[in-house]
Amino acid sequence: MADSMANARTPIVGGNWKMHTTRTEAQALLQALRADLDALAGVEVVVCPPAPWLGDAADALAGSSLAVGVQNVHWEPSGAYTGEQSPDMLVGTATYAIVGHSERRHVFGETDIEVNRKLRAILDANLTPILAVGETLAEREAGWASVVLRTQLDGAFEGFEVCPPTLVVAYEPVWAIGTGRTATPDVAQDACAEVRSMLAKRFTPADAEAVRIQYGGSVTPDNAEVLLAQPDIDGALVGGASLRADAFASICRAAARRSA
Repeated sequence: MADSMANARTPIVGGNWKMHTTRTEAQALLQALRADLDALAGVEVVVCPPAPWLGDAADALAGSSLAVGVQNVHWEPSGAYTGEQSPDMLVGTATYAIVGHSERRHVFGETDIEVNRKLRAILDANLTPILAVGETLAEREAGWASVVLRTQLDGAFEGFEVCPPTLVVAYEPVWAIGTGRTATPDVAQDACAEVRSMLAKRFTPADAEAVRIQYGGSVTPDNAEVLLAQPDIDGALVGGASLRADAFASICRAAARRSA
């Protein structure tokens, strides 16, 4: 049953550019990604540029199979929040939104309550959320990884009676993000399977089996194939490698081969 459900889940690969690229660099990268990946079957591709280039991304990728995602949102629809952007403002520009990324949690102090508010706002605007969860190295070494994942999921879904049907979860161990230290395929699979089990207990087993779970953390063309072959890993949220069109395209093709 698990294998058949895994085959039914279309892999999804997101490129999180973080705070990188000039406008000229972004435009060139967008053009290269469209040329390399448009109409690639068997995988959904999401490009998440910095906020200033979201409009450029929407224009450059219009009419293609590539989607645009935003790296962060505010939970209010509008207001006196200088420097922020609401999901409502992004309708027509982005279709995906990352929420709860570890850098938002650990660098900017984002709380589980704020993640919950942002997740609700994303869903209310009919954008597709990519909910990021993951433990630090200290938490893993202390044996707290499961507790951290459960706490983050419980916080994100506080007050939710049903599982959002469009939900994507990204398991990103903080100790593997941007460090070159990738979780082994077994560790990544075990963690993604545990996330799926937690979702099954909170909602229903059928809901959990339908949710796509990405792995993120130093994903490269060299390790993508073996990571994406795992039954509970349905794609990748890619950082550094997403800034190189050839590397990102290679990862996307590895994901597409999983569903072939």
